[in-house]
Amino acid sequence: MEVHRVASSVDPDVSLHVEEVGSGPPLLFIHEFAGDHRGWELQVRHFARRFRCITYSARGYPPSSVPDDPSAYSQQHAVQDALDVLDALEVGSAHVVGLSMGGFCALHLGLQARERVDSAVIAGVGYGAEYEKREAFREECEVIAKAFEQEGSAAVAERYAVGPARVQFQNKDPVGHAEFAEALAQHSSVGSALTMRGFQKERPSLFDYTDRLSEYSVPLLILVGDEDEGAIEPSVALKRMTPSAGLVVFPKSGHTLNLEEPALFNSTVDAFLSSVMTGTWANRDPRSKATSTTGMK
Repeated sequence: MEVHRVASSVDPDVSLHVEEVGSGPPLLFIHEFAGDHRGWELQVRHFARRFRCITYSARGYPPSSVPDDPSAYSQQHAVQDALDVLDALEVGSAHVVGLSMGGFCALHLGLQARERVDSAVIAGVGYGAEYEKREAFREECEVIAKAFEQEGSAAVAERYAVGPARVQFQNKDPVGHAEFAEALAQHSSVGSALTMRGFQKERPSLFDYTDRLSEYSVPLLILVGDEDEGAIEPSVALKRMTPSAGLVVFPKSGHTLNLEEPALFNSTVDAFLSSVMTGTWANRDPRSKATSTTGMK
């Protein structure tokens, strides 16, 4: 495994911890809010046999830098950091896999830098996207940010790790869930609070991009757990508005899909990547959008 320190192109004092292993087509993994680069180990072990797997910890997540300026955290910073990682490793384009916060980043990469994204897998995406739920989501983000500031990561992890879309993981794999919770407890309280306020609370809604997504050309796979209430409806809506998208729903599953159901996650992504690389992943046939159930009227 090679370890790199990648400097931010927009913030001179920020650098990112990056790891890579394997050879073949580049495959970039972008983690969720409650994770970091370590959370992709079960995917790296699987895909490094055929891909050049790249993981990194976002700004705010040690061993990456933890800037204390709130303005250093935004959806645009996340996108630029991902591009900086690709640039530093001299990767022209890559397949990108993102979970939750990382899924938003992967989607925006395809919107902003199409030539850098060969395909995108986004899992557990959609929290706060629905306009009618947006203010409640923003209020909850602020509550979480204040909890990190006032109580610290270890205390917050005890509650956050057993949220409504995390208990599925705990019930299926108590050992894996305990490791996940322990890693979350080690996160920077400052970085977590600022990430929650900047990346999460202030990120734009997916529905702000309806017109652009209708022309989205990156092969896109959307994964969602059927018990991940914050992501189900947005995932279905995203499938409908994006012609290049396919949707897979994991049964009896929550938010942390890559850890909760690693075998299913890996095999599903594997099949998608194979389809993309063989040129058989096609855009949706417009005829399938007919309002008639049978097409007879």
